[in-house]
Amino acid sequence: MAWLPVVIKACYFLAALLFILGLKHMSSPRSARGGIVWAGFGMLVAVVATFALPDMHHLGLILAAVLIGVAAAWWSGRRVAMTAMPQMVALYNGMGGGAAAAIGAAELAGYAGNAITLLDGGQFTASGAASPGTAQLALAVLGALIGSVSFSGSLIAFAKLQGWLDKRFTFPGQRVVNLLVLAAAVVLGAMIAGGQLSMPLIAAFFVLALLFGLMMTLPIGGADMPVVISLYNAFTGLAVAFEGFVLQNEAMIIAGTVVGAAGTLLTQLMAKAMNRSIGNVLFGSFGAAGGAAGQAIGGSQKPIEASDAAVMMAYAERVVIVPGYGMAVAQAQHKVWEFAKLLIERGVKVRFAIHPVAGRMPGHMNVLLAEAGVPYDLIADMDDINPEFPNTDVVLVIGANDVVNPLAKTDPSSPIYGMPILDVAAARQVIVIKRGKGTGFAGIENALFYADNARMLYGDGQAAAGQLVAELKALDG
Repeated sequence: MAWLPVVIKACYFLAALLFILGLKHMSSPRSARGGIVWAGFGMLVAVVATFALPDMHHLGLILAAVLIGVAAAWWSGRRVAMTAMPQMVALYNGMGGGAAAAIGAAELAGYAGNAITLLDGGQFTASGAASPGTAQLALAVLGALIGSVSFSGSLIAFAKLQGWLDKRFTFPGQRVVNLLVLAAAVVLGAMIAGGQLSMPLIAAFFVLALLFGLMMTLPIGGADMPVVISLYNAFTGLAVAFEGFVLQNEAMIIAGTVVGAAGTLLTQLMAKAMNRSIGNVLFGSFGAAGGAAGQAIGGSQKPIEASDAAVMMAYAERVVIVPGYGMAVAQAQHKVWEFAKLLIERGVKVRFAIHPVAGRMPGHMNVLLAEAGVPYDLIADMDDINPEFPNTDVVLVIGANDVVNPLAKTDPSSPIYGMPILDVAAARQVIVIKRGKGTGFAGIENALFYADNARMLYGDGQAAAGQLVAELKALDG
């Protein structure tokens, strides 16, 4: 069947087109769901085509693994709450990096021996003689290194977001130790790529690569986890692309390159939204647990009752609602949208404002609002909404903290100084729904809560939103 390789490559090309088309549709919340379907169909085409490869072995084991993976993903996808989606993304991303590392491990183990026939027909001997297959060997090492770091690092990110590791782990000289571990892994990788193939050397290389992923992620604070997840997503894409070259699989090369490029761009955009460099995220101290940094904040927090807050917004002309991770934890998005609809029925102009790093992963708030049925045209990003705050009568902040903190503009000693924020303090009145008087995810006190135009509505997000709905209905009744 001389035509079979041509059909398989055509399927891979079709899968690549579907991946790109899906990613294009994912750029907008309006079409994101369709984009996921297109990309998923592309993956199905690529998997089916791979089963048709003439040199495939152990088809029964592979099919069993696919069925187990699909069942586990289906079950977890339906059961995991939207609030736990960031750690689920981190875990799945880690699985992708681990898969790439496993491919590299299998290839390197296959190369080890007295005489190995490489994928391109070259010969490699235990003495390390030069070979036409050196490029494949080097790419296998590089993919394995990056995939291992992504795998172990993503597991730590998952544990931090899940609350299993709720603090940073640091010790004196940690950066130097991390650098030495990375250097050792690179040296061993170079030795393997240079032909010094042995199982102990390969095993030591993977141990060091996995260890570096752990040690690089453990010191990073929880507030930086969205950026870290995005960075590891880029790592996973690159690892898959490198291993695609090793296996000469076009679908892996294209899919990995697309994911790597998208993850890199997203990481840069998120770091820019926090006014931080990638190096500062990885090696800085932002998000550390402990006392708040910066200048002391004068004044006191001024509470407000739900009845007064409802009246204030019921007779306003413009209201902007700013959701944050606290809304996700309380699963209050449906109640918030119910309240917003009641305001709209009274003629109030309502909009939702989303900060680029609101929540614990990119797009987290957008997904929650879409789940509640909020029309996309009522959701505005930071750059569009900030000029409107001075003309806004009331801003309702629910669960957001660091992304609305004025210290980012006024206190050079604050760790978040220079970070672009939602300028809610410029509104005429601000109502903040908050469970207590604690600091936000970054451990920094918020000057907004002490401002003259700010009032605090204490309580669980869903309960507080429910009270606002009840008070507003009472006004109409």
